[in-house]
Amino acid sequence: MQYTLPSNEKPDAVSFRTPDVVMHSERLGAMHQTRISFVRTLLRKIDKENWALSKHLWDLDDDGYGQVIYRLQTPEHIYHLVVFCNQLADEERNDRVIAQKWDVTFGLVFGEIGDELLDKLKSNVPLQEAGRNSNMVMVLARANKSVRVFDHIVSSLADGRQPDLDILAQVGYILRTTAVYGNGKFGIYDFKPLDHSEDFNQSFRAQMCAVYLLREFSLDWVDYLAKKKGGNKAVALHPEIKRYLGIGNATGLGMAPYLINHPCIVDQWLSTREEALQTTLVCNIEAEKTVHLSNLLKRAIQHFTEIVTINEQQVTLNEAVVAELTVLQYTLMTTIEDYTTWAEFLQAHDHLSFESQEVIISCLMELYPERIDAFQETVNADETLSLPNKGKVIQDLIDVLESRYQWAINIDFSEPDNSHWFWYRSVDKEEPRMGVRGQEPGDDRELTLDVARQANNLYLALQQADPQQLISEFILNKPKYRSIARRVWTMGHKKLGDIQMNVLHKNTPPMHLLRCKLSMFGATKFDPRSDRWVRITLFQGAPLFAEVSSDEWLFPLLPNLSSNKLSTQDSSTPDLST
Repeated sequence: MQYTLPSNEKPDAVSFRTPDVVMHSERLGAMHQTRISFVRTLLRKIDKENWALSKHLWDLDDDGYGQVIYRLQTPEHIYHLVVFCNQLADEERNDRVIAQKWDVTFGLVFGEIGDELLDKLKSNVPLQEAGRNSNMVMVLARANKSVRVFDHIVSSLADGRQPDLDILAQVGYILRTTAVYGNGKFGIYDFKPLDHSEDFNQSFRAQMCAVYLLREFSLDWVDYLAKKKGGNKAVALHPEIKRYLGIGNATGLGMAPYLINHPCIVDQWLSTREEALQTTLVCNIEAEKTVHLSNLLKRAIQHFTEIVTINEQQVTLNEAVVAELTVLQYTLMTTIEDYTTWAEFLQAHDHLSFESQEVIISCLMELYPERIDAFQETVNADETLSLPNKGKVIQDLIDVLESRYQWAINIDFSEPDNSHWFWYRSVDKEEPRMGVRGQEPGDDRELTLDVARQANNLYLALQQADPQQLISEFILNKPKYRSIARRVWTMGHKKLGDIQMNVLHKNTPPMHLLRCKLSMFGATKFDPRSDRWVRITLFQGAPLFAEVSSDEWLFPLLPNLSSNKLSTQDSSTPDLST
């Protein structure tokens, strides 16, 4: 349900941040999880509707290989997470899309699972894309172990002690997904019927659910193996450590084209986020909320201090966040009196780095859950791109370009740096790639991700036309501009419009695109491994399924457990045999 502002809090009381601010590529590349990120909204739905999870089948050998099924009951339907654990040599473990074997393959399946369907799943889910999967499989996915963390946890628990937190902090997960497919790919359950599903009718909710249930399995798995290895000496993983561990994900350039190819969805995601933020910014500052903000900032500072990354640029960014937020948090209680509303407070700190500003935004959105949560069901979008109805002329389209696409039409594409890269799909690796124009092969297969260049070319062509000529007549005569004209007209009339980024520029940072989408998912612990791919965690710090009512888990922290607590944790390990 849409939140309605009180009469004294009308939207014009605070300026909605403009597209050139929100859609700036560097700001998108600094976004963080918020209350309306998909992982957060999923868990609130699970809690509100009392979803139930149980183990339907636990058929693993003493080495942890075999099959496991979890049964998920919602008020609407029954689903099953089917997991296959496979023996994998170290040299076979590969996170690339071209890999053919994985430690774990799994699927979220609609409805009941009989023997015939289970046999089919067992034969095809481990093959992933190469399999002939049932159309009852809603999500098809795979994951690999973090071998170092996995082995360390199992051996520690088997020996009767908890794992070393410093080792866990290096990674933050036991399993990392390498692909999570949905939306009808490879013949699985189609996306369209989900429009009418009360359970999974929002963007990526089914995929996030599958990943969350995989996290439950990963924690059960290490407890099971520790018991098999250590017998009566084994202990179960401490609940606070279980909460700390999420599911990892390795994401590369393959994710970037999504944000370019689905502009209406991106606009809807970010417009919803901005509208939710707006309901916070209009609020008058109160002492209780200030204390809450101070505690959240303190938590964020500790979170960024604990992040381990090998990327020097990210290290620098994280250090800047810690330094800036430390000063802000230390002075907050004395300086807050200078501001009446949170809008004034946010505006006064726009000199901080984008990373720090986005942390503040995430924290502010935690202060008013009753306002923010009202937007969690409004992230879907109509993706239709269309030209205007009869009567619109060239000048109308020029006006849109000049008002909303200045970032594109002002680029001089005769300058080599502005068209340095071309994007293409590698035949061998089956993944999007960036090649240097004029130096590397593949530009004859260039992907049409060059929105800035296309908008620029359209603008130049329109300048040569009669301003009063009908747009329909112009497109009829020059059909090559039809696609970009549809996009410009549609996105130019959206609240935020296109991402303002020339992806062809020599210094373009594709990581910003990845970060934007991953933050909407609810990712944390951004760990770039190059300028082309990043490791993150999902559901790190999240409550376990059995305690899902605990909702505030922004910026996950290492457990603060004494050595006594760690060593005296209940030695009993849950029976996972049924």
